[in-house]
Amino acid sequence: MTTDILIRGGTLVGENGRQRADLLCHDGLIAAVGADLAAPAGASVIDAGGCFVLPGGIDPHTHLQLPMMGTVVADDFFTGTAAAAAGGTTTILDFVGPDKGQSPLDALAAWRQKAAKAGIDYGFHMTVSWWGERFAAEMPSLVRDHGVASFKFFLAYKGGLMLPDEDILAGFLRCRDLGALPQVHAENGELIAHLQHKLLAEGIRGPKGHPLSRPSQCEGEATLRAITMAEILEMPLYVVHVSTAEAAEAIARAQARGVKVIGETLPGFLAIDASVYDDPDFDIAAGHVMSPPYRPAGHPEALWKAVEAGALSITGTDHCCFTRAQKRLGAGDFTKIPNGCGGIEDRMNILWALGVEGGHLSAERFVALTSANAAKIFNLWPRKGNLVVGADADIAILDPAKSKTITAAAQHQNTDFSVWEGRRLKGSVVHTVAGGRHLWADGDLRAEAGGGRYLPRKPFGPAYGG
Repeated sequence: MTTDILIRGGTLVGENGRQRADLLCHDGLIAAVGADLAAPAGASVIDAGGCFVLPGGIDPHTHLQLPMMGTVVADDFFTGTAAAAAGGTTTILDFVGPDKGQSPLDALAAWRQKAAKAGIDYGFHMTVSWWGERFAAEMPSLVRDHGVASFKFFLAYKGGLMLPDEDILAGFLRCRDLGALPQVHAENGELIAHLQHKLLAEGIRGPKGHPLSRPSQCEGEATLRAITMAEILEMPLYVVHVSTAEAAEAIARAQARGVKVIGETLPGFLAIDASVYDDPDFDIAAGHVMSPPYRPAGHPEALWKAVEAGALSITGTDHCCFTRAQKRLGAGDFTKIPNGCGGIEDRMNILWALGVEGGHLSAERFVALTSANAAKIFNLWPRKGNLVVGADADIAILDPAKSKTITAAAQHQNTDFSVWEGRRLKGSVVHTVAGGRHLWADGDLRAEAGGGRYLPRKPFGPAYGG
């Protein structure tokens, strides 16, 4: 039985403006927007007085139920998406990770099975974990038959996911032919491998070795290299998790030349610096180990400038969380600490506090950074990312006056660590509606396994001319 939801008395915010209006959800869609809407018989009513009514967040960069470094990330597709709903995110795009030599179509089938328990809507990117004729031959079916329209290439992780430039060029060309969007993890894997061996030989084995082995220049060089490939091949490029001033500058300069390059950053890179790796508590220092790492002071400020200027136009989380016990698998060798941090539950609240309350963003720009831009670039627009009649009823209601303190003990993410531990925020998502289902009600999490839907995507979003 369909339950209507009337959201009454709030200020609706889109990327281009705001209005005081009521919003009616019916059969999973936005059915009406206007003043003083009447509640249908049997409808539930959410009082949004004093609150901002926002498009549900789209997190374009998550890793749920991912096998990695001898373990599996702590969040599966239900716990991770339930946590997302608790933070106002209503759609995720995760990554299918084929084993070396595995058919990407077979890997997609396995990931679809894992994701069947997702509590919110989801789509997939494909990790190009190996390259060969079979991978290239299956890409047309991935794009045309299954709606996987973005492919991620790694310039890092030598001996693992890293591909040589020859294969990256071939993969880029294949994407161009299919109208698919290439993504890059841009760090210089050869330099990182050299520095890892050097540091270990010098006896540096703790978490501090992780950022030392991945200096910011490694990201800047690899970002420029990937942009150069895309520019010469005359195709768009998406750079994931930008963490450095050098990479942001390379993206901004390319955009000024007319290159269609999109930069994504993470809330953590806007607020946390490399001093976290100096903590004498192994669990805290190791808990912050992710790739790329948190950067020295100065880089967060440079990233904020890039966000404000529009060079970095999307925020994700790279949600890839582990428990303290899992991180201890790397005790004695920083190269064996599982790489990844959580954040799927916190992105919307953190970015509101840092950006809007912090004076960097308007509420409209917040919507663009957390939802609308991702919807357009990944071809989910206008179904996702805005509050118009006919769009999916994916809605986050944020109370700007409500304060919240983040703790690992209170989070819904399936881990015992938070990079935001003890941080007090002003502004918090108090209700989340996903597909017309009221999943988060001021502390009451109602997500159900299997409530989400798979989102096949067409190639090349409107940002690229159709």
